Amino acid sequence: MEYMAESTDRSPGHILCCECGVPISPNPANICVACLRSKVDISQGIPKQVSISFCKQCQRYFQPPGTWIQCALESRELLALCLKKIKAPLSKVRLVDAGFVWTEPHSKRLKVKLTIQKEVMNGAILQQVFVVDYVVQSQMCGDCHRVEAKDFWKAVIQVRQK
Repeated sequence: MEYMAESTDRSPGHILCCECGVPISPNPANICVACLRSKVDISQGIPKQVSISFCKQCQRYFQPPGTWIQCALESRELLALCLKKIKAPLSKVRLVDAGFVWTEPHSKRLKVKLTIQKEVMNGAILQQVFVVDYVVQSQMCGDCHRVEAKDFWKAVIQVRQK
């Protein structure tokens, strides 16, 4: 007589997706990835097109509230500046990866590919990749404006009388 050894590593069975009926391995939402993506959009609220100001004379980008910074194309500094423009909507999700998508240097467009994660439906984590398009708008910085205006200063003064 031989003893049959029970296997200690048991693999979980498959269940059917509650939306489409496809066999899947169990997950917290009990929905397949395709159905979950069609029901939930985690990039909702994040703008897909944003404008960014650029001074043509000194080649600097505007960083609100009032500074202009020098950044090379596709640099870490420019990526940080682009992500700061959409910081508030990104606080609701977890940013996994960000990087530039190549565009023509003269196209006045910057494309940033974002990978975000968010917990949805009973603890299931959904990951999504999308592209945010930044439109580069020309705007003269204060320093270049003073040079163009031949150091003309605009000031507000207050005169008091006793």
